[in-house]
Amino acid sequence: MIRRIATATLAVASLGLAGLFLLARRPAIGPVERPAPERFSAESIAQGESLAAAGHCASCHTRPGGQPFAGGYGVNTPFGVIYGTNITPDPKNGIGTWSLDAFVRAMREGVARDGSHLFPAFPYYAYTKLSDDDVKALYAYLMTRPDATATVPANTLPFPFKIRALQEGWKILFFRGGRFHANPSKSDEWNRGAYLAEALSDCAACHTPRNSLGAEKTGYAYAGTVIDGWIAPALDETNPSPVPWTQEELFTYLRTGGSPLHGTTGATMTPVIREGLALPVVPDSDVRAIAVYFSDIDRAGARAHDTEAATREALANSSLGSSQEYDPDAELYAAACIACHYNSGAVPLPSRPELALNSALTLPEPTNFIQVVLNGVSNTEGAPGLVMPAYASSLTDGDIARLAAYLRRTRTKSPHWSDLERKVSAIRQQSAASH
Repeated sequence: MIRRIATATLAVASLGLAGLFLLARRPAIGPVERPAPERFSAESIAQGESLAAAGHCASCHTRPGGQPFAGGYGVNTPFGVIYGTNITPDPKNGIGTWSLDAFVRAMREGVARDGSHLFPAFPYYAYTKLSDDDVKALYAYLMTRPDATATVPANTLPFPFKIRALQEGWKILFFRGGRFHANPSKSDEWNRGAYLAEALSDCAACHTPRNSLGAEKTGYAYAGTVIDGWIAPALDETNPSPVPWTQEELFTYLRTGGSPLHGTTGATMTPVIREGLALPVVPDSDVRAIAVYFSDIDRAGARAHDTEAATREALANSSLGSSQEYDPDAELYAAACIACHYNSGAVPLPSRPELALNSALTLPEPTNFIQVVLNGVSNTEGAPGLVMPAYASSLTDGDIARLAAYLRRTRTKSPHWSDLERKVSAIRQQSAASH
């Protein structure tokens, strides 16, 4: 009996797998001669350039120090590293032989020109919402870039995750194609921001938690998650920032990489801004539309009245640690940090981030605080002109744990972080392994 059940189960599984492979089959789209640049209008190319910047395409398709869009940037996933492909018009290693139809299918359905399924590290599940005109403009822009002959490393996905046909199963479970639908109860500006955030910039990719198969958890949009060893904070009303992200604060941050009341950008958000939204080819109106959209999701307007009081309280505590009774933790803070973080004016200076207003201290975990203390902020990682030294070599795990505990208790009303020294040690090891 047991043998019969096992045989039947194996037969059903085999039939199901065979059916999945049949469903996964997609025809190849024949190669074309690289389209002549003059085939595309200047307006379409300019539109594509703006869209590519707002969608931070270069950040996932350019290796550090490499030629733009030549691929090689490694996207870390729980299943292995997936490398951004060469999307220049090079006929051999890029997409120079791709017709518009092939490009549209990749963007809309996640299928390459040769019929193979793309891994969802390429967010076709978001790009499927793009308008026809915007997809055509992106194609025009990419096909008029300089060729790059660069090849990219092989993905490190193990068996069976590297079998592309199995992506059909993922798509059946989690992918729903279709264009963006405007919310008629919202303004045109809000809907423009929603379109840019959801269809083009794919903000949810970094700010929405994922399930065990790598799909975004429905019902938890923008609830925050961990990515590349950093916490990408929630963008909804649960955002832990001491002051709300108003439209003006968010616009300034997205446009410049820094905000007087929230500090500077860092980690994977840096290229989104510095190589994308901060570029002059992205109009202010688009950046402001994104700010309108997220400040509404964050319910910032309803909480804006608390901003002035929270700022005053933060500035009143800014000098803590400079001249008080003996406290070894305060002395450590004074020696390492206060010279660059003390604010004496009515508002914090952008070049001197006020720690009491920074969400790194109010997040449920100390991850971001530890990361920035260990690794610092270089002149290419934060807002232009703002740097912070790395303390990995000058402070011990215990020192950083003491700093975290001291600032948490003196600059916030949040509960104490637990097991700090162990967490510092773990993040230090992760950072060392990734460099």
